[in-house]
Amino acid sequence: MVEPGPKPLWQRLGWMLLIWAGSVLALGVVGWFIRWWLKG
Repeated sequence: MVEPGPKPLWQRLGWMLLIWAGSVLALGVVGWFIRWWLKG
C-alpha cells in the first residue's frame, strides 16, 4: 500500500476553515439558545 503524500495547502486550509466555521456556528446557536432560555 502506498502512503499518500501531503494534501495540497488549499485543501488543508479549506478543512481548517470548515471546522472553524462549524465551531463559530455552534457557539452562536448555543449563545442564542441561552439568551432565549434566560429571557424565558
